[in-house]
Amino acid sequence: MSTVSKDSGWPRRRIAPVSAEGGMVASAHPLVTSTGLRVLADGGNAVDAAVASALVAAVVMPEMCGLGGDLFALVHDPEATGPGGTVTSFQGSGISPRAASLASMREAGDGVHLPGRGPLSVTVPGAVHGWFTLLERHGTRTFADLAGPAIGYAHGHPVSPVLVGFITKFADLLAAAPSSARVFLPGGRPPVPGSVLAQADLARTLELVAAGGPEVFYQGEIAERIGAFMAQAGGALSAADFKDHHTDVSAPLSTTYRGHRVFQTCLPSQGLVMLEALNIAERFDLAGLGAASPERTHLLVEATKLAFADRYAHCCGDAAFGPSPVERLLSKDWAEERASLIGRQARHDVPAGAFDPGHTTYLCVTDRDGMMVSLIQSVAANFGSGLVAGDTGVVLNNRCQAFSLDEASPNVFAPGKKPMHTLNCYLIADPQGRMSVVGGTPGGDRQPQWNLQVITGLLDHGLDPQQTVEQPLWISSPSAGEDGRFTLTLEGRVGSEYAAALAERGHDVSVGGDWSAESGAQVIARDPVTGVLTGGSDPRTEGSALGL
Repeated sequence: MSTVSKDSGWPRRRIAPVSAEGGMVASAHPLVTSTGLRVLADGGNAVDAAVASALVAAVVMPEMCGLGGDLFALVHDPEATGPGGTVTSFQGSGISPRAASLASMREAGDGVHLPGRGPLSVTVPGAVHGWFTLLERHGTRTFADLAGPAIGYAHGHPVSPVLVGFITKFADLLAAAPSSARVFLPGGRPPVPGSVLAQADLARTLELVAAGGPEVFYQGEIAERIGAFMAQAGGALSAADFKDHHTDVSAPLSTTYRGHRVFQTCLPSQGLVMLEALNIAERFDLAGLGAASPERTHLLVEATKLAFADRYAHCCGDAAFGPSPVERLLSKDWAEERASLIGRQARHDVPAGAFDPGHTTYLCVTDRDGMMVSLIQSVAANFGSGLVAGDTGVVLNNRCQAFSLDEASPNVFAPGKKPMHTLNCYLIADPQGRMSVVGGTPGGDRQPQWNLQVITGLLDHGLDPQQTVEQPLWISSPSAGEDGRFTLTLEGRVGSEYAAALAERGHDVSVGGDWSAESGAQVIARDPVTGVLTGGSDPRTEGSALGL
């Protein structure tokens, strides 16, 4: 992939990508990026830096991720050998409460949706085990070596205006749980920007895990304390549900696109949605249309509709509860069939399924030796369940809401089952098989759509990493109360003529602010000949890409 900038057709917010040779970190928070960079400067590899960065994110971005959430990752290790070659996929999500049932969850919800917040929305967190598994497989440092910055920030760190904004927005949710209000609403109100937020309980939990390993969290003191809190709060998750948790490690999913090999995370991640959409998009001459073409947007929107419809029909769920036809869905023959359904006009007869807006954070790291880490972690919705687990300081996820109550759905709730997961991230190898790009974005069901736009910006239009994350982004989502119809939300920078061209094709167009997409895309490209790294960080977040 060329890293020479081309004209994207859109004005830039940041005038250039970041370039370096000694390593690079890109994330959605400056303290996360700087932590990873320090680890690289001290001789750690990309996995060491990614885990240290992820730990800091779990402290300074509690609205997005934490010890009570999940983690998915891809690692390219140039020295590795295994079923996935040099690329390994890590699936770090947990099961639903074994003590719950479909009937009880239906009764606790509204009959259509499972409980969206509160004690019945929580699944076993997978992030902690995921961090340890990454280090065990590919790291050179111990968890205890890397946890210091996160522990320090948990004892106190200046609060950014972004975090203050989220705390203020969800103040009622946090105020409803005394354990949450005690942490995030000191004195009964949100903190002010620049004040110091102390999470002493979380610091002690991190210290316990650093000293005792994942067993403390899953078989020991922390599991017992979370289980006791859940019982008191009226939840179904127990310490027993934690005991046999493990991180699934496997070969990644992949497909080819314009000769490049694109890797994605495995089930129950929805990474295959992005891969299928790429396969469909490959049937069209996007490069000939240009990056700033309404026709390009139309084709990509229609490709994602069809890929999501296949997810809805076949699911990306827990393989222990039934197979998914992954091989068929990722075949080029299937892509050709699906692409043949795309015409000049927008389709409104594609089963939409539920839409998860999701809130999470993504980071990527590349070291001087070419190791790459693509890592995404989340507590699901902002502040997850809204519950801090007693005196552990752990914000618990609300991932149970991702299940369906429809008994015909492959993603129907069942005790001890993992829900279909929105988290996904990617790596890309060039036509010679050399790993050249690592990237991803937060955003729930917006993730495959934004990743598709970023990747085609790189590979079809020659945009550099900063240009491609800055392009005006769109979201296609099911229209409320109108089965089969979709709303196409555009950023305002596209202009009225662009929006009108898509409306003329039958899209239900909604135009937002100029930078209204809640993307947090991060991309690092590596020149396989020179080793030069080029990074882009989404200016819609407070993050950055920095190199050595």
